[in-house]
Amino acid sequence: MSTPRITRRVFTCAAAVAAASLAAPALRAQTKPEKSRIAIAVGGKAGFYYLPLTIAEQLGYFKAEGLEVEISDFAGGARALQALMGGSADVVSGAFEHTINMQSKNQFIQSIVLLGRAPQIAMGVSTKTMPGYKSLADLRGKKIGVSAPGSSTNMMANLLLARAGVKPAEVSFIGVGTSAGALTALRAGQIDAMSNIDPVMTMLEQKGDIKIISDTRTLKGTQEVFGGPMPAACLYAQAEFVQKNPNTCQALANAIVHGLKWLQTAGPSDIIKTVPESYLLGDRGLYLASFNKVREAIALDGMLPDDAVKTALRALASFEPTVRPEKIDLAKTYTNEFARRAKDKFKA
Repeated sequence: MSTPRITRRVFTCAAAVAAASLAAPALRAQTKPEKSRIAIAVGGKAGFYYLPLTIAEQLGYFKAEGLEVEISDFAGGARALQALMGGSADVVSGAFEHTINMQSKNQFIQSIVLLGRAPQIAMGVSTKTMPGYKSLADLRGKKIGVSAPGSSTNMMANLLLARAGVKPAEVSFIGVGTSAGALTALRAGQIDAMSNIDPVMTMLEQKGDIKIISDTRTLKGTQEVFGGPMPAACLYAQAEFVQKNPNTCQALANAIVHGLKWLQTAGPSDIIKTVPESYLLGDRGLYLASFNKVREAIALDGMLPDDAVKTALRALASFEPTVRPEKIDLAKTYTNEFARRAKDKFKA
């Protein structure tokens, strides 16, 4: 009498395994990456938003996984995305929201490992050109600096403005990058407000050049702005690339998760010794103050929470009419399979 039940269990388990293999990219028998030379595009590499990428590169974690990476730095995430879609990059280190935005245009890209668990973007107004600022409505007709038009910093500004009834066409967005150029643009009065990442925003804030009006550099601030957890930077690639190169994607995830684990115990002096001198923007003290502000926003294990993905879709749909939630298949925007294996490997 017990045999049929056992048989059913065997078939049930076999079916579950088969379903799982269809749902996630399967690693091939060999562990060697299918593609050992990888071109990675990033928009503003010196920002803390992409710190795990820099750590993995500087400490040789990509090489340890059998990868030779060439990282090209662009003015903003939108430009990095263009490099991917144009074929000059294999992978992008960029904002997760792009995976949703592109799917709404029938282009499928997929996140393979998470770098940040909060956007780390702050928005502020110039104390020089807008000393009498009172509300977001005051930004109507003003010039707003973003890393690059169409990037996550631009999306964040659009979200905040939409809540105040200000349409994107009612302001002027100006690309200023994420480093020294952004500092200069704000201080020279070329822009009236800015949506950007650290260390730039903390440096402007501490010098009194800017008044912060919205902040997602902390988990608490992110919850207040988005009403839930919001993913930030990730490594993403075209879905076809992920399917054809699972071992390469695993190697990339391993390197990033290794970097995330290192960051969990790294002290300020460790960070200073590891990042290029140019990242400090001439002020070590302020750079470290910036790092302390965003530290908790860095991902812990590369896994992308399901509820965070839903928050991202909700946020995008609130100001981007082309993004219709009912038309988006969130399961196709990310996979946690690579991060899960990397997490097990490094006990992250």
